[in-house]
Amino acid sequence: MALARQHPIMVQMETTEVDSELSLFKYGNLEALPSDYRDLSETERGQRIAAAREALGDDVLVLGHNYQRREIVEHADHVGDSYQLSEYAAESDAEHVVFCGVTFMAESADLLTGAEQTVHLPSMEASCPMAGMAEALQVDAAWERIERATEGDVVPVTYMNSYADLKAFCAEHGGLVCTSSNADAAFEWALSRGDTVVFLPDKHLGRNTANAMGLDSVVEFDPWADESSGALDDADVVLWDGYCQVHERFTADHVAAARDAHPEATVVVHPECRPEVVAAADETGSTATITEAVADAGPEETVVVGTEIHLVEHLDRWHETDVVALCGDACMDCNAMRQVDPNYLTWILEGLADGVERNVVSVDPDVARSAEVALDRMLEL
Repeated sequence: MALARQHPIMVQMETTEVDSELSLFKYGNLEALPSDYRDLSETERGQRIAAAREALGDDVLVLGHNYQRREIVEHADHVGDSYQLSEYAAESDAEHVVFCGVTFMAESADLLTGAEQTVHLPSMEASCPMAGMAEALQVDAAWERIERATEGDVVPVTYMNSYADLKAFCAEHGGLVCTSSNADAAFEWALSRGDTVVFLPDKHLGRNTANAMGLDSVVEFDPWADESSGALDDADVVLWDGYCQVHERFTADHVAAARDAHPEATVVVHPECRPEVVAAADETGSTATITEAVADAGPEETVVVGTEIHLVEHLDRWHETDVVALCGDACMDCNAMRQVDPNYLTWILEGLADGVERNVVSVDPDVARSAEVALDRMLEL
């Protein structure tokens, strides 16, 4: 299990005794969940969360990402995608924001919220593998090689699914941030200011965006192998070799099998999927787009969805439409999201009710200033 990053996030923790059976490797230097929180029944947990929330009132805002399990989202004030939830946090007057998502999402919420607000992440082990595929230090080390290999000005664009220090790196090198919904606008912005876009960390979203824009000169760059899939000197787009482990699992065969099983169904997939999956689908879009597609479908219709399994299950539960997972029983949940156990949510909320702040996420001020520039450039598109 990956340990949480300590830079640029500063983690505030109280010291508790860790049971001997819990290995230091599993928890690193993080506070373990106390033993009396580990075996709560769903009924007891729900009652304790409700009591803590009543005590806190408007002082706390609970945000649940679309990929969280039912036991988390049923306690959330808002459910949505990462940037949407950060906007809810920024619009809120709540003193404490409990972000049930992964590390980079809590960072983004900290960037957008006011100085008087505190962001908490229930489990600091909820660290997105894709974001970890493009650490700022690694990108910085590769940047000179990329610049030498390309001709003209290079502009970096990072997906929202990245750490704050990479957002800051992009701003400092003339680039910006994008979401899956505005990646095309970000590419256009970058190409109006340079000759080549370097897109991080998701190569599939980058390739799908380039394909939709008709950009043919696209090269993948593998920072580990110090090589690329083609010459960088005339590339319009250089794709960093990162990907979402959940969405990469989908294949064109899954789409074909879904069409055989549900001939009249609409197939909707996330743009983090492989290009051949996107090409075979009827619609492609963010989790918000997928949610809208299901909401707009009639009760007699079937929508086959290619994204993280918990969102598929939520949509099937929330709507009369028949919602089917693209790869059936082979579909995966997000391991990083799974780290946010509802018992951790109980622990965080009860701590706040007792005046104890746990797992506070605070981006280093110098990193935050540059990262906010990258976000502002996106908002100006």
